[in-house]
Amino acid sequence: MAIVKIDNVSFTYPNEENLVLKNINLEIQQGEFIVLIGQSGCGKSTLLRHFKRELHPHGTMTGNIFYKDCDLEQLKAEVAAADIGYVFQNPDNQIVTDKVWHELAFGLENLGVDSPTIRRRVAEMANFFGIQKWFHHKTAELSGGQKQLLNLASIMVMQPKLLLLDEPTSQLDPIAALEFIQTLHRLNKELGITIILIEHRLEEVLPLADRVLIMDEGRILLDGSPKGILNGLPANHAMITALPAATKIFHLLNGTGPIPLTIREGQHWLSNQPYSFAPLNTLPTISSVNTDIVLEAKDIAFRYEKNGMDIVHHFNLQVREQEFLTIIGGNGTGKSTVLSILTGLQKPYHGKILLFNKALKSYSNKQLYQQYITLLPQDPKTLFVQKTVLQELDDIAHLHKVTDGKVQETIQLFKLTHLSNRHPYDLSGGEQQKLALAKLLLIEPKILLLDEPTKGLDAHAKEELADILKDLRTKGMTIIMVTHDIEFSAQHSSRCALFFDGSIVSEGEPRAFYSGNNFYTTAAHRISRDILSNAITCEDVVTLCQKTFV
Repeated sequence: MAIVKIDNVSFTYPNEENLVLKNINLEIQQGEFIVLIGQSGCGKSTLLRHFKRELHPHGTMTGNIFYKDCDLEQLKAEVAAADIGYVFQNPDNQIVTDKVWHELAFGLENLGVDSPTIRRRVAEMANFFGIQKWFHHKTAELSGGQKQLLNLASIMVMQPKLLLLDEPTSQLDPIAALEFIQTLHRLNKELGITIILIEHRLEEVLPLADRVLIMDEGRILLDGSPKGILNGLPANHAMITALPAATKIFHLLNGTGPIPLTIREGQHWLSNQPYSFAPLNTLPTISSVNTDIVLEAKDIAFRYEKNGMDIVHHFNLQVREQEFLTIIGGNGTGKSTVLSILTGLQKPYHGKILLFNKALKSYSNKQLYQQYITLLPQDPKTLFVQKTVLQELDDIAHLHKVTDGKVQETIQLFKLTHLSNRHPYDLSGGEQQKLALAKLLLIEPKILLLDEPTKGLDAHAKEELADILKDLRTKGMTIIMVTHDIEFSAQHSSRCALFFDGSIVSEGEPRAFYSGNNFYTTAAHRISRDILSNAITCEDVVTLCQKTFV
């Protein structure tokens, strides 16, 4: 039985001529686990929001959407609210109460469910999701992973039949993301919940999917089983770079036979190939940066409340000119707080920050934020104050006396031309990231700090970002990036650091840093580590594998 049917749906945003969705026809069966993928801006999020009546984007839609053979627009409000659940990319955007237990009960209270039923359902979901230990905590005290799990539990307590998720793991560390995805798998298999998931972590989700839909420029390009779509994807398509590591290695080495999809399948396939392995020193070296220190933290300690726990303590860091430092670590450990301290937005109660060998506090705000340093926050929407993309860029250009030519060059660099007249809030998550970064780069800071800049970006967009960051470094810029994106960090940074228990506990160049880890490492390393001890990217594996000719 089709739980959802889309009949010839097209959509345009206000003041735009181009269709964002183009004649979409789709049937989704009860109990299916569907993964929806595609490049940033292809229409994935716009399509997903059309399944949830209350979240319909503002614009013009033609065609019809049916839920269990009933026109979605005619569905009773209480049925639409309870039966169709939606989990956002940013967990903070969905939490509405101050306590965990109240968040779980909030939806049922609004539906007018009686108190005994609410207590029973809340207890059931708290047990299912393992929330008992933090049941009475304040929602503001939760980690990112806990918040996203709470959002999911708060929806599941209403017993939905259809669950929609828009990149729910984009702000989660690798361990929390894996746990969240495994929970979705349980909900699908044990409860029969129909799931439609937008996700860029294909390594973990493709093996769980019944169907994969690939969108391209507002259309469904491919629709089929995970391995079926891997065979059907055109060789030159941008989504090729987004394939799981096992599949990429298979293609790069011109593999034959069944295509490996998971880490285990990749390990088995690689270990059974007739390859000899080149010496490990044939890998290209990642040169260290031996320039002057431009930013230094000395024995920093910080807490949000006078009598609270230290979020940061004994934190020491030296960052050199033109370096690209990536900092990884678990959710809620204080990585974003560190960025705020390094930019002067938060004041430590102990220790000092030096910028170009001068105390950070000796700079005026005008000097600091217009000449030296800028921060891309985790939520890019906090930077948006205008009604269109072009107005956002013109606004910052006027403030910093940037020429129109420079603005147009930036628009083309970030491929924002076709979005110039769109409201920033109508952009996809990846497009918002690009706009926010474009806006900040018009300031031309000497040091750029980035908080999760790759969230919401597809693999192709990440490569474009990497090229931009590389170009900025050649022009003298220093970059510090907090990220959960292990693959991006391994491939593009010059130095990596692990933040744990309030300070940096380990650091090194990417190949040495990521070799030997179980979770904080790349998929390519997990596949090849028993054969190639220090290969951390798919390209490393290919470089070290040489076909034995018999």
